[in-house]
Amino acid sequence: MQTTHERSAIWAMYAGLALTVAATIVPHIDANGFADHIRDGYPTYSQSRIDSAVSTYRIYLTVLGALGVLAWLWTIRAVKSGTGWARPVAATLLALATGVALFDLLVKDTSGATGLPALVGWAGLAPCLAGLLAVTLLFKKEA
Repeated sequence: MQTTHERSAIWAMYAGLALTVAATIVPHIDANGFADHIRDGYPTYSQSRIDSAVSTYRIYLTVLGALGVLAWLWTIRAVKSGTGWARPVAATLLALATGVALFDLLVKDTSGATGLPALVGWAGLAPCLAGLLAVTLLFKKEA
C-alpha cells in the first residue's frame, strides 16, 4: 500500500515527465532563435555550418529528453510497485539529471558564450525541480 507521500511523489514525477516532454520540444520550436544564438557566438560561420550545429544540438537534446522520459516512467513504475530500491535510484537519477541540466545551462563554448540559448538551458532544468520535490516526498516519513 502506498503512503500519502508516495502518492504525492508519483504526481510530482508525472509533472516532471510533462516538464521533460516540454523541455524536449523547446529546442524545436524556435529554430531561428537557436541559429541566432550560434551566429552571435560565431559570426564567421556559414549558414550551413550554423544549421549543422543547430541540428547537432537538437539531436543531443532530443536523445537526452527521450532518456529522461524513460527514466521518469521507470521510476514511477518502481515507486508504484513498492520496490525498496526506488528511493535511492530516484535520488541518483535526480543527481545525474541535475548535473547534466546544469552543465547544459552553464557550459561555455569556445566563443565564450553559453552553448545553449538561455531558454533551452532553463527549460532543461525545470524537470529537476519536480524531481527534487518527488525525491523529498519519497524520503519523508509518514506522521
